[in-house]
Amino acid sequence: MLTSKQRAILRSQANGLTPVFQIGKGEIDEAMTRNVAECLAARELIKLKVLEASLYSAREAADLMAQATGADVVQVIGSKFVLYLQKDKDSKYADLLR
Repeated sequence: MLTSKQRAILRSQANGLTPVFQIGKGEIDEAMTRNVAECLAARELIKLKVLEASLYSAREAADLMAQATGADVVQVIGSKFVLYLQKDKDSKYADLLR
């Protein structure tokens, strides 16, 4: 669970990120969850976008993806949201979040 100060630091880090996944018409399935989990394991902090044709709102998609991957929702703005999952070793955000 992130504190509000940690969340603010991660929001500033995510500001320049481009979305790496788009959630469209289909449901959030096991394959998408696996791909997002792999991406989180590699990058720690990722931004995702929910398309207008999606079955989910950005908040719903963020909550579902966070629950499925074990990540924390950093922010939800409009149709985009940011997830964070700290690595066990070599975390580039660990020093910032202390």
